[in-house]
Amino acid sequence: MTDIALATSPATTPLASWLTSGDSQPQLALWRGVLTPVQLDVPAAETAALASGAAVHDLGWLRRIEVRGEDRFRWLSGMVTNTVSGLGPAHGNYSLVLNPQGRIQGDLTVWRNGDAGSDKLELEIAADQAERLLAHFEHFIIMDDVELVPRENETGIGLTGPRAGEVLARLGLPALPEPMTHTRADFNGMSLRIRRGYGVLGDHYLLWTTTATVGKLWKFLITGGAEPVGSSSLNAFRVAEGIAAYPIDIAERDLPQETSLTARALHFSKGCYLGQEIVERIRSRGNVHRHLRHVELDGPVPAAGSELMLDGAPAGQITSAAELALSSGPRRFALAMIRSEAEVRNLPLTYSASETTGTAHLLAAPPTL
Repeated sequence: MTDIALATSPATTPLASWLTSGDSQPQLALWRGVLTPVQLDVPAAETAALASGAAVHDLGWLRRIEVRGEDRFRWLSGMVTNTVSGLGPAHGNYSLVLNPQGRIQGDLTVWRNGDAGSDKLELEIAADQAERLLAHFEHFIIMDDVELVPRENETGIGLTGPRAGEVLARLGLPALPEPMTHTRADFNGMSLRIRRGYGVLGDHYLLWTTTATVGKLWKFLITGGAEPVGSSSLNAFRVAEGIAAYPIDIAERDLPQETSLTARALHFSKGCYLGQEIVERIRSRGNVHRHLRHVELDGPVPAAGSELMLDGAPAGQITSAAELALSSGPRRFALAMIRSEAEVRNLPLTYSASETTGTAHLLAAPPTL
């Protein structure tokens, strides 16, 4: 069993600590449960790197957890909504974690490592969820030979954008041809785990390294052509991609089919898991009355929780919204939980922000930036 200590104050990521020890002194802000640089260049330069180049950024808010024990595959399969045993030896997938009533308790990524004859399972969990999800998991380790072991003294650096693979190749590191795959690499005295995650408008890489070498890796990636980016622009790009985050866009009260993550997070033939009965009942017998959708905004950026209206009646609620500082001019996007009766009409929705009325348009496909 894992001892889970309750954090008394937000931790500063290893990269943020290294950056603030130098001359740059970036402003830090709370993001996903940790303190991380909020901005490292002007917004237009950061957005350009994410949208058309390669951006290097802090992913020290992720936690890496090993799942050990003889029962690890069977047990983990019963705890998450996506396949575990069906993963390839160097693949991963995105999953939701449910309670017995089918309500979402959190999200994570499961990775299967097949290095050198081993068959390991790992979880990647955001820091603002890690303690609660690990406690949830421990509650269901009863007679199972399973141990959850956080990997210490490691941290993540992100590399995002359509030219992220070019930066890796320029440094002699492997650029992975498919999302949700990973590999090991030895690089200038560093042992790296390189993972390519899910992306919509660009490639998303995560490089795990030791806390002692995070600054060294950061400098190499910049030398390779990546531009530093802070959490503010990174979050705006996430919203522009329409990628939901828990607990920002997805809440504990939500059901999986309400999140529009069915294709990405649910596996309907994997066998039993916690909350499956409710998921299957919705799939086979009924439907849900609202969905998380991606919208583009014409108007100011609304606050999270702002109400969307259609013909004077409530039609939904903004969960997150952001502005992208593009060279062609600013564009604003949001994720919103929208009622089915409003969604089916596919008409512009209105909202209020800064004493101004704006309009939200549902996106049928990812935007072209």
